[in-house]
Amino acid sequence: MANRSIQITDTLYDYMIANSVREPQILAELRAETAKLPMAMMQIGPEQGQFMALLVRLIGARNIVEVGTFTGYSSLAMALASKDAKITCCDISEEFTAIARRYWAKAGVAERIDLKLGPAADTLQGLIDRGAKGKVDFAFIDADKTNYERYYELVLELLRPGGLVAIDNVLWGGEVANPAISDKDTVAIRTLNRRVFADERVDLSLVPIGDGLTLARKRP
Repeated sequence: MANRSIQITDTLYDYMIANSVREPQILAELRAETAKLPMAMMQIGPEQGQFMALLVRLIGARNIVEVGTFTGYSSLAMALASKDAKITCCDISEEFTAIARRYWAKAGVAERIDLKLGPAADTLQGLIDRGAKGKVDFAFIDADKTNYERYYELVLELLRPGGLVAIDNVLWGGEVANPAISDKDTVAIRTLNRRVFADERVDLSLVPIGDGLTLARKRP
């Protein structure tokens, strides 16, 4: 029995995708279009999208917040996972989210997704100020890394007891474990990882999927 996570080679990754990922055609189309963009590396993989969709179903999430939308793959995956879920998306790019809007409409989920263009911290604080505190079931954070701590704290206010936040890129290509690397993004992610680890308000699991995904459940 293995006592640590298996190393995922390209061959094993291809096998995993071929034998476990049931990607809807519209998500595959969005992923293919996004792959042509210079910033394509910002998009999550199909196995992570499917994992997040499963989490949405498992906890019966109906009120979802996403911090960082890009071209809409993760939000579309979550919207397709539940016919009742409403998603508030935070982003600053009209260019990339225009692609998201097109695919949301094509999938018939656009009416359940509220895109807020502007600084995400302002959007999250606005939700809190308008009475959404403690009413969010699931949140996904995948935006500018230097603001991760701030997003985490605001999202934690929004989450209901038992609600779940998923935080992307927490392994940062392995650079978080390299003491020789000290750029702002890497330091910000290290700081966030330590903060969540020490946070007694949540239950925690760091899952080595994609670029590392931290799951934190708000304790009742």
